[in-house]
Amino acid sequence: MNKSELVQQLASRADLSRAEASRAVDALFSVENGIIAEALRGDQKVQITGFGSFEAKRREARKGRNPRTGKEIDIAASTSPVFRSGKSLKDSFGG
Repeated sequence: MNKSELVQQLASRADLSRAEASRAVDALFSVENGIIAEALRGDQKVQITGFGSFEAKRREARKGRNPRTGKEIDIAASTSPVFRSGKSLKDSFGG
């Protein structure tokens, strides 16, 4: 499902216009100013009970190997967004 399909489903299920549904999806998921992205940049965890949680994970700088040459390389520290599914969502897949 892509963004436009998500907007269409939200509009249909919540009895919203496509424009209203699109604004709602953008308010949540926009990279620049969406609620989730802003919370993660502010070192907050976004937890949706039963569905899952979003958080920013920090990886320290470390040494690695170039798989092609075998030469040791420096890997810079980084922060990445991570989603962890909740128990109810996992259970809904039969596992």
